[in-house]
Amino acid sequence: MIADALKMAVGTLTTVRVPAPGVIDRRVAGGAMVLGPPAAVPLAAVAAVIVFVGELIGLPAFASAALALGAVALGSRGLHLDGLADTADGLGASYDRARALEVMRRGDSGPTGIATLVLVLLVQAGALAGAISAGHGIAAAAVAVVAGRGVLSLCCARGVPSARPEGLGATVAGSVPVWAAAAVFAVLAGAAALVLPWWQGPVAVALGYLAASALLARCVQRLGGITGDVLGGCVEVAVAGILLALSF
Repeated sequence: MIADALKMAVGTLTTVRVPAPGVIDRRVAGGAMVLGPPAAVPLAAVAAVIVFVGELIGLPAFASAALALGAVALGSRGLHLDGLADTADGLGASYDRARALEVMRRGDSGPTGIATLVLVLLVQAGALAGAISAGHGIAAAAVAVVAGRGVLSLCCARGVPSARPEGLGATVAGSVPVWAAAAVFAVLAGAAALVLPWWQGPVAVALGYLAASALLARCVQRLGGITGDVLGGCVEVAVAGILLALSF
């Protein structure tokens, strides 16, 4: 089960080629959400290397940050960014739940989605540039990418419903035990404390989780639960929150 879950996590969250899982059911899907952080390690490594090289050759901090975030987006097929834009369009389209879900299903980005995407990317790039200038850009990039995927287990914890009866959201909604989601947070906070100032790393992870929780709560209230797009949106706002806390 763990091997299939890891294959699903890597295959879904990155462009790294892995063998197809032998079985995909709710247990495997829930395990994949728990294993989101380790599955994102290759993306974190790429982002960290780009920041390191940027510092080595004297690139402006904002340029290094933009390149690192662009590489992560490329390495994840823009999956989470697309989810963020669709979620913003759905939430901004109508107070009618069915109408909002239909807008999200279409997949084309409207003004609200594009504006949200630009704003969040600017926050991420500006905050990472601040972390680079503060001297801990490499660690900040790696922690943000890995811990940002940690909120997937939060969004799929028991008690969180699916907005639709089908799709990725229906497969993973409520599939993660609460204790497992809490354990993911604790491990990520502890790991962040090892590579960043002892207080700043855990605070950054907590702020990322808080940002994702706010979006999750809004989506459950407005949409009735999660969809695959909501999961992507939560990842991106978590990354923004983590980087903001590490920007100084």
